[in-house]
Amino acid sequence: MQQYRTYIFDLDGTLLDTLDDLAAAVNYALRTYGMSERSRDEVRRFVGNGVRMLMARAVPDGEQNPLFETVFDTFCQYYLNHSLDMTQPYDGIPEMLAALKQRGCRLAVVSNKFCAATRELCRHFFPDTIEVAVGEHEAEGIRKKPAPDTVNEALSLLGVDRRHAVYVGDSDVDLQTASNAGLPCISVLWGFRDKDFLLAHGATTFITSPKALY
Repeated sequence: MQQYRTYIFDLDGTLLDTLDDLAAAVNYALRTYGMSERSRDEVRRFVGNGVRMLMARAVPDGEQNPLFETVFDTFCQYYLNHSLDMTQPYDGIPEMLAALKQRGCRLAVVSNKFCAATRELCRHFFPDTIEVAVGEHEAEGIRKKPAPDTVNEALSLLGVDRRHAVYVGDSDVDLQTASNAGLPCISVLWGFRDKDFLLAHGATTFITSPKALY
């Protein structure tokens, strides 16, 4: 595996297994307003394009549902208060980040999760390794993935050259993001999408263990 100077990581499905907390928040919001709950596998398929799209896929009739905004707000509040209930790093992730950091690499996270949750999770789990965490904040003109904006912001905050950077993620959105940002992409196979799905979306480089990065 080629060694890079800068690693830009996706968060959900790449560094952290957040699925159970996301599913719990989705179902709390749906249940609160008398809507049918979603299975863990359904929520797995719904994630990747930000929490608003997650809920648009989970709520019957999506954003056309007259209760959508209320359900979405309930989800957001619940998730902000419960994002650490069951979430944990995948096996080997803290050791991999520490090894890259020790090698002198620069490390950042970009996520379609809202900015406050992205920063809180990185502060909690990776306080000594992840230097920059960029979440969704389109209100400030930073478009969410697969637009390259969050990657560009992370590179700018790190003060590094993209020529020596790589993007690491688990989804088709990550592949598109890396391409739009002009970065090579490493696809992990422990996340929310399987190899056949990733191959169908243009993935060419895969790893099955965090150790492969160092």
